[in-house]
Amino acid sequence: MAKSMESWAEGLPSEFQQRSLKEILRQEAAWVLGLTAVAIFILARWRADFGYWQYVVLVSWYVGLLLAGIAWRPLQWATVASVLPALGAVWLYAHGQTPANNVVLHYVLQGVAAALWMSALLLLSTGAYLVSVFTGSAAIGRWATRLTWAGVIFGFIGLGVRWRETYLGHASWGHIPVSNLWEVFVLFCATTPLFYLYYEQKAQNRSLGAFVMPLVAAAVGFLLWLTLAQHMDQVEPLIPALQSFWMKLHVPMMFVGYANFTIASLIGVAYLLRDWSVRRGGVLAARLPDAELMDDVMYRAIALGFLFFTVATILGAVWAARAWGGFWSWDPKETWALIVWLNYAGYLHARVVKGWRGRSMAWWSFLSLWVVSFCFLGVNMFLSGLHSYGKL
Repeated sequence: MAKSMESWAEGLPSEFQQRSLKEILRQEAAWVLGLTAVAIFILARWRADFGYWQYVVLVSWYVGLLLAGIAWRPLQWATVASVLPALGAVWLYAHGQTPANNVVLHYVLQGVAAALWMSALLLLSTGAYLVSVFTGSAAIGRWATRLTWAGVIFGFIGLGVRWRETYLGHASWGHIPVSNLWEVFVLFCATTPLFYLYYEQKAQNRSLGAFVMPLVAAAVGFLLWLTLAQHMDQVEPLIPALQSFWMKLHVPMMFVGYANFTIASLIGVAYLLRDWSVRRGGVLAARLPDAELMDDVMYRAIALGFLFFTVATILGAVWAARAWGGFWSWDPKETWALIVWLNYAGYLHARVVKGWRGRSMAWWSFLSLWVVSFCFLGVNMFLSGLHSYGKL
């Protein structure tokens, strides 16, 4: 199952090969035209309400989705599969339907219902990945990938419908659904498997899912606790500090960083276990990718996460200046974000400048998970500060 770095380039799908602009426009015409039509519709429909920064948000999302879809074709159909049902739910709400009188909304398309479907599918996919890696069953592995895709799609359906639902209580409540722990855990549980699927395709090996998906399953468990015990799935009005267009960029970009850092950490675990298995003659040595490939994927995940985390931190500082009157206040969340940034800046320096590879970098990546986890969750649960709106 493992694939060496030398044969990686030859086995990449066509969307990863070098293409001219003319070839891209011809091969990706439907994606480019469809996304452009959506952007034009948004402008035509809501331009009167746009300020300068709303244009920045729209252009950022448009360019980001356009390039990501061109680079990775599965994202195109996954986007369509997420957006169309979400729009169907919005249409039902617009025509007087509610979860109380519409069975589809109640059991499938309502934001909370879709998040629960996501949770069930991701738990099933986690089990399938674990069975696949221990039995070596390629068929179960394929089902694990399919279940993960289904969970990701339901997660983004839930977020899309939730966005519309925030306007139902009162028009002034409307906001992108990343304002409390429940919403950001739905985002984390949808985003992390999505990026994992990208790296799975690059590595052409499904065994890494047995390491990444159990942590996603743990996040799903926490999400279910927030839903069933804490009832944090209820829509509430935003506090004044969160009533900003910056949230549409800062939080999603931050979670791209969190997702990639998490994946890299768990690939580090896989690397270390494979190394142990090679010395002991265990089964993982044959089923996990080559060490060189895992080292490279781990580095790429951290590099991508670091890019988004850096931009998100800068945007957060600008947002803080507008909301609280200063770019930096040594709030616990800000301080731990800086710790995360310095940690991964150190990793990239050691990797790129010093040429460090192998077990030492795998340990660095794995241990970094605890730093990221505390920044993401621990600060909200145990510390107080300007970001205390995220507490339980």
